[in-house]
Amino acid sequence: MSNASTPEERRERRMILLLLAPALIVVGLLLITPLVWMGWQSFRGPEGFTLAHYARFFTDTVYLSSFVQTFRIAFLVTIAAILIGYPIAYVAAKSQGIWPPIILGLVLLPFWTSVLVRAYAWLILLQRRGIVNTALTKAGVIDQPLILVNNEFGTVMATLHILLPFMVLPLYATMKKIPAELEMAGASLGGGGGLVFRSVFLPLSMPGVIAGSVLVFVLTLGFYITPELLGGGRTFLVSMLVSRNIEIYNEWGAASSISVVLLVMVFAIFRLASMIIPFERIMGTK
Repeated sequence: MSNASTPEERRERRMILLLLAPALIVVGLLLITPLVWMGWQSFRGPEGFTLAHYARFFTDTVYLSSFVQTFRIAFLVTIAAILIGYPIAYVAAKSQGIWPPIILGLVLLPFWTSVLVRAYAWLILLQRRGIVNTALTKAGVIDQPLILVNNEFGTVMATLHILLPFMVLPLYATMKKIPAELEMAGASLGGGGGLVFRSVFLPLSMPGVIAGSVLVFVLTLGFYITPELLGGGRTFLVSMLVSRNIEIYNEWGAASSISVVLLVMVFAIFRLASMIIPFERIMGTK
């Protein structure tokens, strides 16, 4: 059979490319061009081409500590999101009637408020004379106010609140696709509720866990406003390192090199995750 395309097929491909041209131009201008510019800036110094910006990763301890703290907080937020989000998604997936929309609506409620407002709300809740410390003191649980902000704890709590929907939604979508007949079959073979859950439901829900974990972890890596407000200077993430290099030192090359390294790490995370489940499942398109 000949592989030559017909005039109608060629005309159809040209029409598709023509229709895609505006979108490709926008993507090129708003995404590809800044990335190319950032990569070029990372190798640019006062005297031309240089690797000095990347050499700082091996000579400046601030760079290493910032990346370590960023990945540690991202890991803590991801683990907490799994522990909290999995039961919520499970209840929503198993509920009937009006309960699933109500549960998901409450999960999505944070999206209705800006990130800045939510960060300040957590600052008010967790400060030394905030609602949490006041309630615990009046209840006699503590004698002195706990230090809940200006540290990693406050950053993790506020970030978890903002990113929890990105864990619950992939989990819920995966759980809804699990046939109830499989659990019934496990029960009919003599398995108890816990055994059926561990042997049947939990393994089948793991794609949702992985998809939600990748989304939460990667989004946490780029957080700026929340750690800036609740970290109190003790939480110094990669996004803040980029900001300091630009605002204080006017070092666009250094900031670009940090961004390039973080971008490569994010691509590596997606690559590793795609080796476990298809990329389409991670993005929720399947």
